[in-house]
Amino acid sequence: MRRSTANIFWLGTKELRSFFRDYVLLGLVVYAFTIAVYAQASSTAQELHNAAVAIVDEDHSPLSRAIAADFLPPFFKPAQEIEAGETDRALDLARYGFVIDVPPHFERDMRAGRDPGLQVNIDATAAMQAGIGADYIQQILDAEIARFAARADQTVRDPVNLVMHVEYNPNTTTSWFTSVMAIIGNITMLAIVLAGAAIVREREHGTMDHLMVMPLRPFEIATAKIAANGLVITAASWFALSVVVRVFLGVPIVGSVPLFIVGVMLYLFFATAVGLFLGTIARSMPQLGLLFILVSVPLNMLSGSNTPLESMPPVLQVLMEFSPTTHFVSLAQAVLFRGAGIDVVWPDFLAVAGIGAVFFVAALARFRRVTAMAVT
Repeated sequence: MRRSTANIFWLGTKELRSFFRDYVLLGLVVYAFTIAVYAQASSTAQELHNAAVAIVDEDHSPLSRAIAADFLPPFFKPAQEIEAGETDRALDLARYGFVIDVPPHFERDMRAGRDPGLQVNIDATAAMQAGIGADYIQQILDAEIARFAARADQTVRDPVNLVMHVEYNPNTTTSWFTSVMAIIGNITMLAIVLAGAAIVREREHGTMDHLMVMPLRPFEIATAKIAANGLVITAASWFALSVVVRVFLGVPIVGSVPLFIVGVMLYLFFATAVGLFLGTIARSMPQLGLLFILVSVPLNMLSGSNTPLESMPPVLQVLMEFSPTTHFVSLAQAVLFRGAGIDVVWPDFLAVAGIGAVFFVAALARFRRVTAMAVT
């Protein structure tokens, strides 16, 4: 037992030295857990920000001018007045995302108790922005018209007043979600790539044959590669969460980071085992890259990190319950976003550990067969 542990330790240190001398993989890890996380969190915002609004004021009344003055930063840019005939061209050229057309005699009809209508033209090529912006415009118009109808500065209250409270992300800031999900996606990506590249690199350099003739067991070689690459990914994940997400992006983490890191370590048994398995199939790094795309993309897209698992077809929901990635995303969101403890997320921890162990055993069996064939 002591000899086997010593072999794993020294093989692991050799693997770490090889990794730090491979500047391409080292640069990929640094980029994936720093610049890539920051870029994904800061460039894919889905909330409305400085949307361009135009108003076609055919009424020229105090009410229409009050409506135009209600569009303020940071959600909207100040409304720009255009002529009625310019609406289609302005939308075609993407000068404005929203064009509000106030018809003639709008205020007069309001005073007479009629029910006049406003037209809001929306550029829906950016579907998320269009949906959110339409809702905001509806609220602004309702509030301004209610103030006008009541001849007061207060809105007319409905018999039932609906008050919404958003938990965990009060301002629904996209970066709070995408930054953490970027780390989770990169954990899966880098764990598979590093573990697979470790096997391919040994084969390409001709050092796998050297390992086979040494008094080492396939279990020790595979475990050392998994442990070494898992250590690199764990350290990079902690740095990305503690420095990039918390400090540079200013995202508050309400849960336990050590508990999340424990989940990362359990999940890496699965992800690195997949990389080890693919490394025994691929004969070169390009082949490994192609196999990686076939495995990693479905795992990330269907894990619940992009869309909720409940919104997927029932068949996919059942199938993805057998993927540790789904349970890892679930426990990560519960721990980091909602501050859940081990008493809440232990079923996900158990699922990740159990399914990951099955994949680890399968990858180890495949590695033993390949190494036995290489020796003979």
